[in-house]
Amino acid sequence: MTDTNDLLELRKRFYNDFEFYGRHAVKIRTKEGAIKPFILNKVQKRLWIEIEKQMKETGKVRIILLKARQQGLSTFASGFNYFRLSQNAASKGIVIAHVAESTKALFDMYRRIHQECPEMLKPSTRYSSRRELVFDKLDTALTVATAGGDGIARGETITNAHLSELAFWPNATANENLNAVLQAIPNTAGTAIIIESTANGMTGPFYEMWQNAVNGSNGYFPFFSAWFETDEYREPAPENMELTQDEEELKKKFDLDNDQLYWRRRKIAQNGRELFMQEYPSTPEEAFLASGRPVFVPEQLHEMLRVAPDPIQRLALEGEEWQEHPRGELLVYRKHDTRETYYIGADIGMGIKGGDYSVAQVLDSHRRQVAVWRGLVHPDYFADVLYALGNHFNHAIIAPENNSHGLLTAIRLGRDLAYPYVWTDVSEGKLNDQESITIGFRTTVKTKPLIIDRLRAALREGDIELYDKTTLREMLSFVVTESGRMEAEQGCHDDCVMSLAICNHIHEGRFTPITVTDDFYTEAI
Repeated sequence: MTDTNDLLELRKRFYNDFEFYGRHAVKIRTKEGAIKPFILNKVQKRLWIEIEKQMKETGKVRIILLKARQQGLSTFASGFNYFRLSQNAASKGIVIAHVAESTKALFDMYRRIHQECPEMLKPSTRYSSRRELVFDKLDTALTVATAGGDGIARGETITNAHLSELAFWPNATANENLNAVLQAIPNTAGTAIIIESTANGMTGPFYEMWQNAVNGSNGYFPFFSAWFETDEYREPAPENMELTQDEEELKKKFDLDNDQLYWRRRKIAQNGRELFMQEYPSTPEEAFLASGRPVFVPEQLHEMLRVAPDPIQRLALEGEEWQEHPRGELLVYRKHDTRETYYIGADIGMGIKGGDYSVAQVLDSHRRQVAVWRGLVHPDYFADVLYALGNHFNHAIIAPENNSHGLLTAIRLGRDLAYPYVWTDVSEGKLNDQESITIGFRTTVKTKPLIIDRLRAALREGDIELYDKTTLREMLSFVVTESGRMEAEQGCHDDCVMSLAICNHIHEGRFTPITVTDDFYTEAI
């Protein structure tokens, strides 16, 4: 009886404990070419803790991995996927890699795991091909595919997915293939999705999914592994090694030793600093490199992101009042001060899903970022939002961008809602010449470089304090393109950047309220 109970307990542990299962049931090929039991390394153990926690809390796994190279996370995903599929009936797994060679390598790993699996745990296999393993008695199967192929996951119901190097899937089909797979997986207990990749710029579905995971808007847990978490990434340093300022800062910030820094120095000498940061990042922000020339200093933004606080309040506009709400669009970073003078810059989107956001940035008299409103609303309603924001922040000076659909916001804010402190630009200082007055801010090929340069200078000189992570991330992907234009990298947004630049611009100028009539709006805008 005791033996039976012990066997049942052992079988139960194999079913639930992946770390135990890996050590005793999974064989992998090491970097040296040896076949050895799969004993989790430091990064893999931390990942298993997060997955186990997610399974207990939600019953399913939704995780996205941003990794340094060769840390064993694709091996972990393969072992975990086999662990789940080989012990559950009526399941369907899929593995998708970015190129055919990687697809073959991953399938070979799965077949090796299956071949080396102990008999007491190995499921019956009816047949296996170059693309599929079928566990006949369990009615469970595993299929591999290469991103870019037609009909991936079409008509399937999938329970387990391992999506490898998503950042490198072919641009033409990446979104379509990803959506097809995700739609084939029910949002129910017992399902698992592991997405893993090194970074590849600030565009594409991997970057977007990572940012949404960080923001908490897509239900995925963002897991990042820095290069220095891997014990092998070190090389004996010379006794007289003198550290650069950059190395001194890294050593202090991440508690690194000289052997790690010497390994890093040698890698940078081989591949260059930018490629090293992408493939062996120290922080998530460092991993995503813009393809254009950054407008703002990346190192400064990375440090600001590292210490950026969470908002102290999250508010939503309900009627004419701002109320606490867990999904409110207004993120507040500093307490409201009734004695303060506030400034609001606004960038207006069309309010279409998948389009640009409408954003309002609030700065105080010391140029501290007090709050950010960001949402998808129509231009006419955004005027109501700005009206409520202005009143809440002590009748703040508001400068809405009046380009295109922003013109509707500016007119409605100043004329229909009669907000008295809408910013006006008097080009030649002649109040009796209506054609020289502009309501709100007009972004042109001349004014855009001006306000961006002023924002860049304010950031460089430490004259502005920023706390909002979305704003800082947009600034990281704001680049000078090959044609010389300053704009968001393809696939990214710059609404937070432009609204902040407008707000910073009006902060530097003087403001005199102007009484206007209906005729003024029809003739002067």
